[in-house]
Amino acid sequence: MTTICFYQDTRHAKALHWIREVLGIGYHSTRNDGMTELRINGYQQVRDILGSLLPFIRFKKIQAVALHTAAEILSDNAKNMLESKTLKTLIDLILVIQGENYVTKKKKTKVELYKVLGLTP
Repeated sequence: MTTICFYQDTRHAKALHWIREVLGIGYHSTRNDGMTELRINGYQQVRDILGSLLPFIRFKKIQAVALHTAAEILSDNAKNMLESKTLKTLIDLILVIQGENYVTKKKKTKVELYKVLGLTP
């Protein structure tokens, strides 16, 4: 699954409601830590939204480009088995996205990702 997630302190959640209204997609949730999220799921939705937003993104641009590329691949092949070469491309994109994340606990190595998908490096 591909997901775009916007976070905002719940006291300022109006901006997230406005974004959802403008984009016409996604759903809100309020977390226990005082944050509100706007989540947009799905290959085609993420591809389309990122395609529109990429020229304006200033932070996390590298992640956005990698996710947009992955969403394009996945939306074009969602109902088909992906070839080994395509899976390897997706793994490279996952590693780019992981490398730009702040969280370090959940990162998988290239070898681990290959193993999950039944590929050999």
